[in-house]
Order: sequence, then structure tokens, then C-alpha cells
Amino acid sequence: MRLRIRLSEGPRIKRTTGKNRHLADAASALLTPAAVLAAVLAIWRICAGLNIAGEFAIRDGPFSHWWTWLAVALLLQGSALMLARYGSGR
Repeated sequence: MRLRIRLSEGPRIKRTTGKNRHLADAASALLTPAAVLAAVLAIWRICAGLNIAGEFAIRDGPFSHWWTWLAVALLLQGSALMLARYGSGR
């Protein structure tokens, strides 16, 4: 004895590229303020070295240098720009 179950047809699956463009836009929007924060920390470290600002919060290690924070800011902003380009479809 055979039993057949008939299901209604669902929506067709579309094979499109760029399915997660909205997530790329959201990540880009969150990475830009993080890049600004890293740049502010780099400026604070430079000013602390010149005795213009107060003492820098991180005393030792690789994150106590201004160039590390500047590199982090550039990497974050570059990633944000690449994600924004992907999100917009260009």
C-alpha cells in the first residue's frame, strides 16, 4: 500500500547574488564609529606624549602606541568602505 502526501507549492527559491547586502550595510554603519573611536585614541596618545592631554589609559603593551591605534582605525574604516560598497550593489 502506498500513501502519497500532497503538499502545496511554496515560493520559488531565487538564486540572486548579494543576499546579505542589508547585513553588510549594518556592519558598515557600526564599523565607522569604531574607526572614529580608534582615531580619537591615537590622537589622545599623541597628545599625551606631547604633554598636551592627560595620561594615556594604556601604559604598556602594543596598544600603548599611537601608530597601533591609527592602524586599527584605518583597517576598520577600510573594512567599512568595502562593506558599504558591497551593500550598495556596486
